[in-house]
Amino acid sequence: MGAGGPRPGYGHGVTSIQLTVPSLSYPVERVTLGNGLRVVISADRRAPVVAVAVHYDVGIRSEPEGRTGFAHLFEHLMFQGSASLEKLEHFRYVQASGGSFNGTTRFDYTSYYEQLPSNALERALFLEADRMRAPRITPENLANQIAVVKEEIRVNVMNRPYGGFPWLLLPPVLFDTFPNAHNGYGDFVDLSSATVEDAQAFFDRYYAPGNAVLSVCGDLDADEALTLVERQFGDIPARAVPDRPSFGEPGLREEHRAEHVDPHAPAPAVGVAWRVPDPLADLGAYLPYVVLAEVLTDGDASRLRRRLVRGDRLVTSISGGISFMWNPFDVRDPTALVLTAFHPGPVEPVLTALDEELDRLATGGLEPGELSRVQARLTASQFSEVDSVLRRALRMAAFEQQRGRAELVGELPSLIADVTAEQVVEAAATLRPDRRAVLEVVPGGRS
Repeated sequence: MGAGGPRPGYGHGVTSIQLTVPSLSYPVERVTLGNGLRVVISADRRAPVVAVAVHYDVGIRSEPEGRTGFAHLFEHLMFQGSASLEKLEHFRYVQASGGSFNGTTRFDYTSYYEQLPSNALERALFLEADRMRAPRITPENLANQIAVVKEEIRVNVMNRPYGGFPWLLLPPVLFDTFPNAHNGYGDFVDLSSATVEDAQAFFDRYYAPGNAVLSVCGDLDADEALTLVERQFGDIPARAVPDRPSFGEPGLREEHRAEHVDPHAPAPAVGVAWRVPDPLADLGAYLPYVVLAEVLTDGDASRLRRRLVRGDRLVTSISGGISFMWNPFDVRDPTALVLTAFHPGPVEPVLTALDEELDRLATGGLEPGELSRVQARLTASQFSEVDSVLRRALRMAAFEQQRGRAELVGELPSLIADVTAEQVVEAAATLRPDRRAVLEVVPGGRS
């Protein structure tokens, strides 16, 4: 069947059944310490575990020109010893308690976290407070971690098929400004030129207590936990907190295209992105795009999989979501709805079919039951996500950092369920060719 032919099973203006989902109410106690550290505590006595997460309001977008990759590099440095601990001691203390730990760098924050048995709560708080006081920023540690990050880039980007696709390669096509468009993994020249003085200045500027949110969740008494927090964090000196600039920029008024030659790619790929409403300033306008991304790509019944994979066989796979790191709820504006597809043939038929399906949705509406099916899956995934004490602590820290609303972790499923078919259709109508960025990945290996 040709790309423009009719498809069985598509409805025209049919209103889906409204899904009813309850809100969850997690207890939230919040306090701001004298040094500016914001603290969120949430008790959950169902299992004898606790989670501690610290989100610093510094991410990839905060990096200055000439220092690409610095936020991620500094995340590595924060694991190289601290005021009272030698290198690797943080690891040993967590693992000796039967716990787990990690850190991550995102566009809008850097986070560090542990999950341990509940009787080790003070240990986790001590470990995070100790490196908030003073990580061990030495020439040896800096040189070592620059080498580690470079090797990570070689493995994950330079020597891997589709490395950096789409999260590194597509933002420069969609965005114009340095904060939004630059390589967040880092340029080797920028990484090599970093000095201990640069690292210390970065710590002094962004790792102040007042630029962080501490989230503590799990098997605990809130008052006792707050006492422990005060004991471990309360004497860390306050420092000036940087003003966070707006990273907003105008949306596209014409299609932007770029091509990336990948020497390791076995087949072509394409990434497409459209700007979406501000997730913080207008959550009500943002959520329909979150639902729309699922309507388009989630599961074999989704619109684009039926058409492009099973119907016309133009692509071997297609996926999509909101934000370049696929988490719609830990990102500020500007962000995007992103689609990626791998295709054996030319790209233009893929884009044509995509445009036709978006137009069909915008003009013909949703099918019977389509919205409720997608919302059921989305809300179930949200319930599952925050059922874990650690993931709840991370989500609460992000919501408190960006919105001052840790309670949103329990409210989000019902907000998603409140999205209407009309809102999803209106969102689809905005995904026009003249508002999108298109990145073609072209295989460039030797035959």
